[in-house]
Amino acid sequence: MKRLFRLVTALPLLAAAPAPQPSPAELRHSIETLVSFGTRHSLSSTIDPRRGIGAARDWAAGRFGEISAACGNCLAVERIADRFEGPRAPQGVRIEDVVAIQRGTTDPERVIIIQAHIDSRVSDVMDALSDAPGANDDGSGSALVIEAARLLSKEKFPATIVYALLSGEEQGLWGGKLLAATAKARGWKIAAVLNNDIVGNSHGQGGDHVDDRVRVFSEGILLSEDAAAIRARRAGGGEDDGPSRALARLIERVGAARKGGLEIVSVRRADRFGRGGDQTPFLEMGYPAVRISEATENYDRQHQDLRTENGRRYGDTIDGVDFSYLARVTALNIAAVREIARAPAAPGNAVLRGALSADTSISWDPVPGAAAYRVHWRRADRQDWTESRDVKKETMLFLRNVNIDDNFFGVSALSADGAESPITFAGAGRR
Repeated sequence: MKRLFRLVTALPLLAAAPAPQPSPAELRHSIETLVSFGTRHSLSSTIDPRRGIGAARDWAAGRFGEISAACGNCLAVERIADRFEGPRAPQGVRIEDVVAIQRGTTDPERVIIIQAHIDSRVSDVMDALSDAPGANDDGSGSALVIEAARLLSKEKFPATIVYALLSGEEQGLWGGKLLAATAKARGWKIAAVLNNDIVGNSHGQGGDHVDDRVRVFSEGILLSEDAAAIRARRAGGGEDDGPSRALARLIERVGAARKGGLEIVSVRRADRFGRGGDQTPFLEMGYPAVRISEATENYDRQHQDLRTENGRRYGDTIDGVDFSYLARVTALNIAAVREIARAPAAPGNAVLRGALSADTSISWDPVPGAAAYRVHWRRADRQDWTESRDVKKETMLFLRNVNIDDNFFGVSALSADGAESPITFAGAGRR
């Protein structure tokens, strides 16, 4: 479909600095250090200085502290904790998340979270003593978060970025629940949660080698929506356009714009079939969140005791990590976080008018700090936005001979340097 002429053809944009490039050597050093703690099981020692989850969390907090010192103390390092009890911790356990907060300059209440879980396990989820290297699950995600903090802390952004290493994922997504509850209690306006879990392997169970793709999992209809909200979304046709799906599309757009970047496989499901991750507690609270995972998995290297059986090796060791691939996944995360943190917030509400008409009008809530807006639409039998027009100051657009029944519509906000927010799906509006 031919793209229509935009109302604003050349906004006075400032040139954005190029995204920093991750270092495979830095990623390797982080994973080697995490593996050196033997096990990071959430029920392992919290007082041994060299082995267990406590030593790993101490190191992570110290690493965030070093990064903060290098940027003039631009990061506030915290250790958020609470006690959890469940079938995988019947006696209860103190779960602690290590976070570093890079406060935004002009819109600090808007928050982007980039996270991974630092804990590891072997075949028996209750075995806190055996070696559980967790090099890829989820040492790879943890190293990614630390590298993102090292690079993004060198810049300033309007929005706040939270770098988070979570505990208790393998015992019940407890670290994710803890951080989601903390976000709600502090009144954070969560713009995006990027949960990186198993992102460093490029050799699959069936022998395939895939180092040019990555999967992004996202929900369509919000897990948090009540029956009335679901009915309204169904009536407007927005099952494929919830906030998390819009976030996935932004990641796909940013990835497509990167030379030599990864192909984004946008999986229209909240997680892998029958499995879960630390994005789920955020989805339960209505926050936009996605899971990012490698394109092909090797299940012999996940949740396995270290052993060799009939010539077949099991266990999540560092030789199973492809650091060049991990660097590319890290670069994608950094590019997506930069885009969201630089852009204004997404419009809070977008309303359509045009029933029984050949024309459509769309209006939306103004966004503080927006230099312009972009109205998107696509034919109703398509998944990807194909048409757009830019509007510099107004918060409405009239589209002649664009039928409301044949198309879906959305609106994003643009910064002065061209960064674009996630797209807000347009419907009947608030009632």
